[in-house]
Amino acid sequence: MTTVDPTPTSLPAALAEPTVPVGRGWIALLFAANLGVWMAFFTPIQVLLSQQLGQIAPGSKEAMLAVVTGLGALAAVIANPLAGALSDRTCLRLGRREFGRRHVWTLGGAVFGALALVLLAEARTVLGVAVGWVAAQVCFNAMLASLTAAVPDRVPVAQRGGVSGWVGIPQALGLVLGVVLVTAVVSGNAAGYLVIAAAVLLLALPFALRTTDDPLPRTHRPALRGLFAGMWVSPRRHPDFGWAWITRFLVQLGNAFGTLYLLYFLTDEVRVADPEGGLLVLILLYTAGLMTTTVVAGRLSDRSGKRKVFVIAAGMVIAVAAMLLAVAPTWPMAITAALLLGAGYGVYLSVDAALITQVLPRATDRAKDLGVINIANSAPQVLGPAISAPIVVYLGGYPALYATTAAVTVLGSVLVLKIRSVP
Repeated sequence: MTTVDPTPTSLPAALAEPTVPVGRGWIALLFAANLGVWMAFFTPIQVLLSQQLGQIAPGSKEAMLAVVTGLGALAAVIANPLAGALSDRTCLRLGRREFGRRHVWTLGGAVFGALALVLLAEARTVLGVAVGWVAAQVCFNAMLASLTAAVPDRVPVAQRGGVSGWVGIPQALGLVLGVVLVTAVVSGNAAGYLVIAAAVLLLALPFALRTTDDPLPRTHRPALRGLFAGMWVSPRRHPDFGWAWITRFLVQLGNAFGTLYLLYFLTDEVRVADPEGGLLVLILLYTAGLMTTTVVAGRLSDRSGKRKVFVIAAGMVIAVAAMLLAVAPTWPMAITAALLLGAGYGVYLSVDAALITQVLPRATDRAKDLGVINIANSAPQVLGPAISAPIVVYLGGYPALYATTAAVTVLGSVLVLKIRSVP
């Protein structure tokens, strides 16, 4: 369970374990804010950056896209825990009015991130695109750090599985809606960036402006001098947090293996007539599977009080989906695998997120510690290509890649048994 530093006085609301259930309105506003930030993350990566770099540097677009997205991923790994740590230490006062420690980061991340997208719309060089995307990643990761901390800040443990399910849906839905917006609703790369910038503001600002954000008294603010040293969370002192990080890293690494070369898999192995159209179909099926299971699984986990059995079951379902692609690379099997993968990942997304909030070392560092967990989400996106490419080229092709996906996912999900403080 989440623990806090012992103090001689009662804990302020910002640090106390929440006991009052959140309502549907609060969940809806948090859902919308997360939808905005995930649209801002995924739409440029999937569509806008590749189109833009294809126009700027057509002869080296693949390499330039790798450089730009790699720099963005590095910025995300650094910015998320750092912004979280600063959020944990934020004490704002204007006159007699005190402000909470989270919403200023949500608001600032949304506004400045939208401005970064506007600058990207005007970029005409690879350097300009790289600078714009790094700036966007820094801003949106600051925003994500504060939004992620909202769950342990305000949601009681018995409600976290269901709420985490609603918060998880935008990760898949944001990709679909973002791609639809920039391909079917507006035309042109610049217009695409502008419409995503507007969507971020419209979706995120209501949560920052209309929900409660408890202020942190200065007497309870962690010292700034320990900011960078505190980025390291000792797995020896906090073993459950360490195992939660490892399990998240391995499952996300398996997810990176399974999705990175999906378009090439459809082209070269399944040999569908329209690989791009086929990929869109699989993304829609994956999203449908995820939306079907994530909230239901989260609520069942809340009611039973158990987390680990759901995480293990989710990993097994994902592994089965990967093995189907390994042993039978056909279009009907790809459809089945997409549904299974979405369903399994939906269960994992909500329940593992709830589990992680229960092993955070200290209430004073919630956002920073969740930022450290986010490294387990971002790092596989960098390592995935480096590991999976040799497997595809030299070590057995796509059957070996998807068999590896299954093995890594099973290992990650089973290691959740090492966590002792959560049933």
